[in-house]
Amino acid sequence: MAPIDQRNILDEEPFQYQVFKDHKVQIFWNKRPVMLLKGLAAQELLKKLGKSEGKDIQLVLAKATGNFKRGNERASKKKR
Repeated sequence: MAPIDQRNILDEEPFQYQVFKDHKVQIFWNKRPVMLLKGLAAQELLKKLGKSEGKDIQLVLAKATGNFKRGNERASKKKR
């Protein structure tokens, strides 16, 4: 199994989150909103975050967005 975060992107802590009064959770990547969770999904995420600390929080948020580790994050060249 390949190690998670091979490029050490999560060391920079690009993910943040905010919990609202109505128990919705907004996830940010580089200070930009990328996902809003509510209901059961928000509750499950908060449980996972409560059990996590440090880089594990970043990993939980990255997995919640579902768009983090695809391996194709590099800029593609235009084909002619």
